[in-house]
Amino acid sequence: MHMMDTQLTLTSFLNRAERHFSHKTIISRTSETNIQTFTYGEYAKRTRKLADALSKLGMTRGTKVATFCWNHHRHLEAYFAVPCAGAVLHMVNIRLFPEHIIYVVNHAQDEIVLVDDSLLPLVEAVAPHFTSVKAYVICGDDVDVSKTTLPNAYSYEELLAKASDAFEFPQDLDENAAAGMCYTSATTGMPKGVVYTHRSIVLHSMAMWNADGVGVSERDTVLPVVPMFHANAWGLPFACVGSGTTQVLPGPMFTPQLILDLFEKYKVTISAGVPTIWLGVLQEQQQNPRHLDSVRCLICGGSASPLGLIRAFEQMGIEYYTGYGMTETSPLVSLSVYTSEMADYSFDEKMEVRVTQGLTMPLVETRIVNENGDVPWDGQTMGEIIVRGPWIAAEYYQDERSAEAFKDGWLYTGDIAVYTPDGYIRITDRTKDLIKSGGEWISSIELENALMTHDKVFEAAVIAVPHEKWIERPLACVVVKPEYKDTVTKEELLASLAENFPKQWVPDDVVFLDEIPKTSVGKFLKAKLREEMKEYITQ
Repeated sequence: MHMMDTQLTLTSFLNRAERHFSHKTIISRTSETNIQTFTYGEYAKRTRKLADALSKLGMTRGTKVATFCWNHHRHLEAYFAVPCAGAVLHMVNIRLFPEHIIYVVNHAQDEIVLVDDSLLPLVEAVAPHFTSVKAYVICGDDVDVSKTTLPNAYSYEELLAKASDAFEFPQDLDENAAAGMCYTSATTGMPKGVVYTHRSIVLHSMAMWNADGVGVSERDTVLPVVPMFHANAWGLPFACVGSGTTQVLPGPMFTPQLILDLFEKYKVTISAGVPTIWLGVLQEQQQNPRHLDSVRCLICGGSASPLGLIRAFEQMGIEYYTGYGMTETSPLVSLSVYTSEMADYSFDEKMEVRVTQGLTMPLVETRIVNENGDVPWDGQTMGEIIVRGPWIAAEYYQDERSAEAFKDGWLYTGDIAVYTPDGYIRITDRTKDLIKSGGEWISSIELENALMTHDKVFEAAVIAVPHEKWIERPLACVVVKPEYKDTVTKEELLASLAENFPKQWVPDDVVFLDEIPKTSVGKFLKAKLREEMKEYITQ
């Protein structure tokens, strides 16, 4: 061995930010009325205090600590306090169904829960079902713990006030130790857990620093709109601390107006979010223009971006990168950056590149495979994307379903795509016909099953139809039992779904059909159905 075998741990990020960039700032919006600014020096002290306070509550190596939090400084403190102490941060997706929240907290065996005061009702409703949680820490600017029904509840700020900033993080952390975990928002069955290691997060952060990618640098000011509970806000908070980047954390209940005001006031250079966010921001910018000269690029993922949306931002001089990834991939796999070959492309040709899921990032390998093996780079031949690399999960956390997705060292993504002649990925479908509405996944299968339990329904298929604002919305195609042909209304069917599903899952409309096209083995032929319904656009 001729090189030092140093461990890739998040502690080095925190130490560097404190040592070299203690003057740099983290701007944190914690409520409708409160925006606070912290230096990295203050942030590092508070992070050590949090580690001390959580240790006194029983956090030791390997303890799972859950967060139910928006994007703000306290969540960012937990992002480092927990893993640098050798424990594991479980960022819970607050938008999961209640029964899924109960499942993931119990499955992960979370022992401490950090929860925003604005999200207390959500957690109070499910907390009686938690089996491993011993303490709750309420995050907020003005917390009164006597008001919550949660047992063993503490105020975050009161704990910090009593804690020591002399807390020392262990020096002997293994880079392969678990640092964080997220669960995928499942469309069938329960969510599946993905565990990130120190090494995987450090290497993923380097990919975020890569100049052929997002290129996050110390000189940037980054505002993650994507939640810190969606695949670690795409790794941005980690990368920013490691590079001493100014961060603007937008907090709870933000609006397009607020995002634009923050862009203008703090001279944001990079932001990231799903297409529905950028559609709202674009509309607001067209109605009430702000000075956006500082904004260098927007990163978009989660679902496909309409060409018109990309063009509008690019015409303002803002680079609009479409990325591809998933919870299992930390998430960055590819990004729609230009290569030197594209320097002479016309604007329209460049937009055709931006609308793809992009070029595979260094250190990650992608293949697109079908029954004939690897697909040619012809922009036509479809196959499933498979991925491997140092920040790609190798299995699901304690889950026998791992064997379905992980085979021979590759992750089978379930995404159907082509390679363009330039080797850029362009996604064409999901193997499972998922509907993605405003970045949220909606399962056609679960909706169909629910519809088919209705007494008057014979068959039901749910497909995605284009939507101006939400990109896609579910449309229910229903075959009614002959005896009820004239007595069933779409309102009663939608009302029955509204009882069992979140509002955004309920289809916008029901179309009554005589039959649903099927394959030879009797499966619904959704591609054909989508083709027949493609003129059907919901407003």
